[in-house]
Amino acid sequence: MSKLVVAIIEDDPSLRTSLTRLLRAHGYACETCDSAEKFLVGFATSQANCVLTDINLGSGLSGIELCKYLKASGRSLNVIVMTGVDIQHNKKEAIKAGCNAYLHKPFSSHALIDAIEKRAA
Repeated sequence: MSKLVVAIIEDDPSLRTSLTRLLRAHGYACETCDSAEKFLVGFATSQANCVLTDINLGSGLSGIELCKYLKASGRSLNVIVMTGVDIQHNKKEAIKAGCNAYLHKPFSSHALIDAIEKRAA
C-alpha cells in the first residue's frame, strides 16, 4: 500500500502544526490548509486519501460543508471531523454529511490514528 496522505484543514496554526508533526511521526505524509476553500482550490491535484477537518473554520465553509462536498465528489476519501465544541446536533450533521469519524478535542493520538487506519484497512 502506498503511503497515506492526510490533508489537515485547521484554522488554528499551532494545532495544525502539532497535528502535522504527530502524523508525520507516525509515517503519514501531510498537506495542510487553514480553510476549506484553500483546500478545494487544490483538490483536483491533492494526493490526500484522508481529510482531517475542524468543524469551525472561522469564516467560509464549515468542516461539515466540506465533508458534504468531498462525499459528493465521488472520490473515495476518509473524512474525519474534529471539534472543540461537542454539540450533539453537529455530530449528527457530520455523520449525515458522510464523515467516517468524529473526534472531540482534545483527543488522544491513539484515537486519531485509529480513525485514519480504520478506513485504510
